[in-house]
Amino acid sequence: MNESSDLIDSATASTLSNGRHGDPFSVLGLHEVDGKLVLRAMRPEADTVEVLDTKTGRKIAALDRVDGGDGLFAGVIPRRKKRFDYTLRMTRGAERWEEQDAYAFGPKLGDLDEYLLGEGTHNRLWDALGAHVCTHEGVAGTHFAVWAPNASRVSVVGNFNGWDGRRHVMRRRGATGVHEIFLPGLGDGTAYKYEILDGAGNLLPLKADPVGFGAELPPKTASVVRDLDGYEWSDAGWLKARGTKQRFDQPISIYEVHLESWRRVPEEGNRSLTYLELAESLVGYAKDMGFTHIELTPVSEYPFGGSWGYQPVGLFAPTSRFGTPQEFRAFVDACHAAGLGLIIDWVPGHFPTDQHGLGQFDGSPLYEHADPKEGFHPDWNTLVYNYGRTEVLNFLIANAKFWFEEYHIDGLRVDAVASMLYRDYSRKQGEWVPNKDGGRENLEAIAFMQRMNEVVYSADDSILTAAEESTAFPGVSAPTSGGGLGFGFKWNMGWMNDTLRYMAEDPINRKYHHDKMTFGLHYAFSENFILPISHDEVVHGKGSLLGKMPGDDWQRFANLRAYLGFMWGHPGKKLLFMGCEFAQGGEWNNETSLDWHLLEYAPHQGMQNLVRDLNALYRETPALYQKDSSEDGFRWIDGGNAADSVFSWVRYGKDGTQPVLVVANFTPIPRTGFRIGVPEAGHWDEKLNSDAAIYGGTDTGTAGGARSEDVSMHGCPYSIEITVPPLATVYFQLAKN
Repeated sequence: MNESSDLIDSATASTLSNGRHGDPFSVLGLHEVDGKLVLRAMRPEADTVEVLDTKTGRKIAALDRVDGGDGLFAGVIPRRKKRFDYTLRMTRGAERWEEQDAYAFGPKLGDLDEYLLGEGTHNRLWDALGAHVCTHEGVAGTHFAVWAPNASRVSVVGNFNGWDGRRHVMRRRGATGVHEIFLPGLGDGTAYKYEILDGAGNLLPLKADPVGFGAELPPKTASVVRDLDGYEWSDAGWLKARGTKQRFDQPISIYEVHLESWRRVPEEGNRSLTYLELAESLVGYAKDMGFTHIELTPVSEYPFGGSWGYQPVGLFAPTSRFGTPQEFRAFVDACHAAGLGLIIDWVPGHFPTDQHGLGQFDGSPLYEHADPKEGFHPDWNTLVYNYGRTEVLNFLIANAKFWFEEYHIDGLRVDAVASMLYRDYSRKQGEWVPNKDGGRENLEAIAFMQRMNEVVYSADDSILTAAEESTAFPGVSAPTSGGGLGFGFKWNMGWMNDTLRYMAEDPINRKYHHDKMTFGLHYAFSENFILPISHDEVVHGKGSLLGKMPGDDWQRFANLRAYLGFMWGHPGKKLLFMGCEFAQGGEWNNETSLDWHLLEYAPHQGMQNLVRDLNALYRETPALYQKDSSEDGFRWIDGGNAADSVFSWVRYGKDGTQPVLVVANFTPIPRTGFRIGVPEAGHWDEKLNSDAAIYGGTDTGTAGGARSEDVSMHGCPYSIEITVPPLATVYFQLAKN
């Protein structure tokens, strides 16, 4: 037996060499043993290990290989009684290299971090967990920390240690369940995963970092160290003024985009654009089109492109498909420089079962419910977060805050809220667990959404949150103080479904379905609504928006122009999925670019012109947005003219603004000498006509507008006589005296 074997007992040596020691920091590194300084190192890749004085570079000692300890070296440090900074020098054959020892460093997480992590109330969770490039005890490297309370061992692995889980076993931080380690010399761009043994000592599939800031390009699945420090933002002016741009009484017109398929580069293998390229092309396009916001389908890292991002694994990592986190920041900065807000879709409702993800993270149902009746989503074959667990709530709420604080995004659109609200969502009888009161509401998920909104709005009330929620659950956009969920806005899914069903009807039959266009006004002011024509309406066999319209080519384009005019005149903020603005002909395909070549043809160019002009009119006309959520901002002139399929209403802004009359005709029959009541006397200027020739229409209308007459009509003391164009929506505004 060699002398080094006397420095460590065989049982300890065996557990270290097998990667099963529960506290390697108590053994490895520099320790005082019987009045001597003893250094032990686990270096299975090395033939020899020497100890150097870091300050002088001189060799202090050579470590011996421990018998029975595969890869374990130990030795007494001669002539030293106090701890000192040391470096290890290894050889393997002709190779020779030097590294500092991870087991020479103390913990980095402080007592407050440990307390908040244990309590599950760390509002800046990402500052404590994840991989952080830093200087620790005077040495540059990366600090890793991960929550895995039921693991018997957690290691950081990567190319830097040959993916050998014995090399960098982490320090467990008491009862918090957090494991941490500082690895000197590692920096930005390093790929890594966690190797975990469950409570019974079973080896689990390698896991990505739940709080990792970067990821490898799919299909690879490792996390990547990303340094989030050092970016110089240039959007202070935008952030200061943001609160005035996102209120309920402001114009909000959102361009929804799937980055991977918005535009591609056919000359370079049909690749998608990068964040930096999108910062020029997409931002410039959205600004030119007059939108106020861009909304992105989820950009949190996701393994399967066919999920469009709605099955994320890396909630804290902007997808690497388009560039680095700093380049994503540059994209956000460019949005703000152009006067555009940026909303991202956020998915706290479920997560995929990919082996490297959150499922059974430490060998136990850590993030998800143990019972599949609560923890498995049958629609998407995904796992459901356990909203009743404090640490999981902390993880999700901190993630929402993270995107606002670290990436300066302006809004979160929360996906699939209905699936979170109800325990029986898409489940048959006997396949769900009632709440504590025996009901179907998911009380824990409701409390989570309320708390999330309270946290992000209290941190900065200039941001916005929006819920994709398809049920009649009350108070989605009402304050939490009154029992609401606290969202800023709610998607109006009912309006979208009803109106698209109406538009699919042949004009001759529309009189029998008139109520589908008017029913939304019965509840239009019960929430702060966004009218969404989203990606979900142009995929999975639903066809394109243009494809939903009946008739020949001219009628289909006219129908769509009339519909968009109806939408922009209707109470509610606006959202339009990419491609719809120029009447994309085919159904959306996430693997190919939009059909930009269609803009070579006049009808598509006309549609694009219309959307640009609708946005301009909308932004410039307070009556079209200031009272979106207030009943006194809307008045039907004639909502009951089913026989002619003509709708007319007035929109009002705040005092001192001019009212707007909207008239929509959903038949191909022009109506001349058409008299419509108006609430005020004066000249009503025609502001926009979707049948104008520049949009591809017949140029039928009342180009000069019309002066009111003292002829009562539709309950109004005055009326105007106009020509209503076929399949068209026309806007009139009362001229100022």
